[in-house]
Order: sequence, then C-alpha cells, then structure tokens
Amino acid sequence: MMKYIFDAKKTKDEVVLWIRKFFEENGSECNAVLGISGGKDSSIATALCVEALGKERVIGVLMPNGEQADVEMAKLLVKHLGIRSIEVNIKAAVDGVLNGIEEGEQNSLSIEISQQTRENLPPRIRMSTVYAISQSMNGRVVNTCNLSEDWVGYSTRYGDSVGDFSPMSNLTVTEVKQIGRLLNLPDVLIDKVPIDGLCGKSDEEKLGFTYEMLDKYIRTGVIDDLEKKAIIDRKHVQNLFKLKLMPMYDSKIETI
Repeated sequence: MMKYIFDAKKTKDEVVLWIRKFFEENGSECNAVLGISGGKDSSIATALCVEALGKERVIGVLMPNGEQADVEMAKLLVKHLGIRSIEVNIKAAVDGVLNGIEEGEQNSLSIEISQQTRENLPPRIRMSTVYAISQSMNGRVVNTCNLSEDWVGYSTRYGDSVGDFSPMSNLTVTEVKQIGRLLNLPDVLIDKVPIDGLCGKSDEEKLGFTYEMLDKYIRTGVIDDLEKKAIIDRKHVQNLFKLKLMPMYDSKIETI
C-alpha cells in the first residue's frame, strides 16, 4: 500500500500562491470569474481565489435553470465572501436549443433528444455564459473540477470541465473539503450533498460508489470491494479522453 499523507494547510497555501502566480503571468489586472452553484467545489474555488486575489477581483456567476431551490446556497456564498456577482437564468437558452432540435423535422431531420443530452446541455450553456461575462469583465475563467470527478469522467466535456486555470483538479474530494474548512466557509456549503438537477439523484448514487472509497483508491491503490473497483477502473479508462487535447491529424508535410 502506498503511503499517503495530506497536509491541508500547506496545500491550501501553495494553491493560493499558485493562483497569484497564474494571474501575474496571465493577466495581472484580470478578474477571476466562475460559475457558482453553492456546492463544495465552486464554493471552495471561490474562497481560494478571494484569498489569493482579494474579493474585489472575484466575480461569481449564478445560473439557475428556471426555478432552482439551491440557488439560495450560491447567494449565501456570495454574501459570505462579499464578492461581486450576477445571476443569469439559463432556462430560455436551454429551452431554445431543445425546441430548435425538436423542430428539426421541418428541416428533414428528426432527432429524439436523449436524456444525456438534456443533462449535459445546461452545463455547456452555463460555461458559455461564464465565458461571455468573463470576456466582458477582463476575466480569467476558473475551472472548479476536482481529481475524484475527473478520475471517473464525472463532468461535462466543454461544460464544467473547461476553464482558463484549475486550482483543484489534482485534489480529491476529501482533500478539497479539508481545505474548505481552513477557508472558514459555512459547513453547509462544504457538506452540501451534490444532487443532479434533472434526475434528483446524488453524485454517489449515480456513480455507484462513494467518494470516500474512490479517494482512498486513487491515493493508496487500496479498495476492498472488487465490484466497485471494476466500475471505477472502467469509468476511468472510458473517460480519459476528456482530459486530453483534441486529437489532430498530422500531415507530416516535409519542407525543403
């Protein structure tokens, strides 16, 4: 078994310095702009940026899809950290795309919209919204993914998986939450159970295993449940492409 030691305070301080260095090299006067859901990842990423840059340079984007009860959690974070924010309801944009696809029969193409499409479209529209605001506010977009979710592909390609810099993508859920407690965030934001807004299931219910089990496996290679191990390994292999650059044809043209 691999030896595993995690120093949350040391890592938190290193991430804060890393964020400062990123902005020194990629926009010393730019703002950090990110989508805020009120969940642990966006809450902790926001708090890290506030510590690194100051609250004046952090902009939160709240993007409910119609009526969304947990938007109040996002508002709690905004108030707690004192950052600037904007709320953009994406329902009209989501409905516009879905309705346009459903009306495709008029253009000789009939498409039955899959459930996966309905689940992945809102994150992609949210990311387009964040980039639109960032571009208008001299911003750099914060990616809020963590290592655990990336490991098994639990993100939307060209949705919540993208950004200009990623402070937490090499940290597991367990580690991210430990850092969150050092940032003096309300426990309700750190411990909020992530629930899919469409199917109503928690992340762990959809994945089929707990983050605690996954994180231990990632860091130590130890997992007792062989059935869960097989699920994790399969998801990891199937979703590695999400973390790679788009494949490009190499013409191998010779120059003289």
